[in-house]
Amino acid sequence: MTPEEILKKYELKVTYARIRVLELFQNHPFALSHPFLEKNIDTIDRVTLYRTLNTFEHEGIIHKVLDDSCTLKYALCIDFCKHHDKKHKHEHLHFQCIKCNQTTCLQVQIPYIEVPDGYEIIDTHFSVKGVCKKCNQILSDPNS
Repeated sequence: MTPEEILKKYELKVTYARIRVLELFQNHPFALSHPFLEKNIDTIDRVTLYRTLNTFEHEGIIHKVLDDSCTLKYALCIDFCKHHDKKHKHEHLHFQCIKCNQTTCLQVQIPYIEVPDGYEIIDTHFSVKGVCKKCNQILSDPNS
């Protein structure tokens, strides 16, 4: 989908800032930090970027991802993110590469977690660290 089509699907106003932010997410297959977004969209002020990210998260277009250094990143939601009754769930695996430090969403379901009576799970975050496919290919390439 184009950024314009995504915005229309979610019944959001099509603006330059929203299109630029969506383009960045579509062109990078990993979670993006606020500083990365600011650096790569120098024509949008910090407040507009912050509001755009909040709107996209509220609407279920993106979701937050925390890496092991507690750096907040955002990832574009894809087919396996769930939307139920306006409650956005992203119950899938977040993979952080120890070589390139990129965090990606993988289509691996988080197993059901049973908690004791009286506890209620609101959200689940599951992340693992390792070496991503791209870095593994570089490591195993004899010409590199």
